[in-house]
Amino acid sequence: MIDRDDVLHVARLARLRLSDAEADRMTGELAKILEHVERIGELDLDGVPPTAHVVAVEHELRPDVPGPCLSREAALAQAPATQDGGFLVPSPQAG
Repeated sequence: MIDRDDVLHVARLARLRLSDAEADRMTGELAKILEHVERIGELDLDGVPPTAHVVAVEHELRPDVPGPCLSREAALAQAPATQDGGFLVPSPQAG
């Protein structure tokens, strides 16, 4: 069970400032969430395959199949700047 001190501790770690009312509300909401997670943990899931989606995916992407690609020279031909066979990008410190 989660209590108000736990909520305030997590809020402090996340650098969140909660009012007393928010801390009380979050304590109740998080307690309900944890209760649901506990109930899910009690389910018999033997034989249930893991899934990435809980519902059928209607618009699946095509399979990722390797194909022909540009040569290094063609890829770099339109680059504004190159160095050592790659794209040259400005340093983040440059400003």
